[in-house]
Amino acid sequence: MHISRLIAAGLLSLFLAACASSNSGSVYSREDARKTQTVRTGTVESVRQVKLEGTKSPIGTLAGGAVGGIAGSSVGGGKGSAIATVIGAVVGGIAGSAAEEVATRKDALEITVKLDGGGLLAVVQEADEAFSAGQRVRLIENGGTTRVSH
Repeated sequence: MHISRLIAAGLLSLFLAACASSNSGSVYSREDARKTQTVRTGTVESVRQVKLEGTKSPIGTLAGGAVGGIAGSSVGGGKGSAIATVIGAVVGGIAGSAAEEVATRKDALEITVKLDGGGLLAVVQEADEAFSAGQRVRLIENGGTTRVSH
């Protein structure tokens, strides 16, 4: 049974990693390639550290439920084992969902930019580039997506 738990835990980690998506200013989707984008310029007015919440897909719940069910099935025998399996699956599902959200949570920045033509915009993106007040930046827009870039 111990090997089954290790395999299930490994699969849970693999599924969580596959669920991670990027909200980086430097990462583009395949659909963004070769599309015209609008560029505006401005000056960073303020930068605030924020968190991007993690994903909440059924994968964490299902994987956690599987791990919990396997762990619960090794407890007791007969009806006790069946009850422990169900309880293990429920608790594992809840724990798996929470683990997925925490594992995919990311540090981000809320960047407020004063546009050259007037106006003020705030953009939230992953904290993979440093920005500071007074810096000149570009705002790159494509559909409903805006990125801040140096």
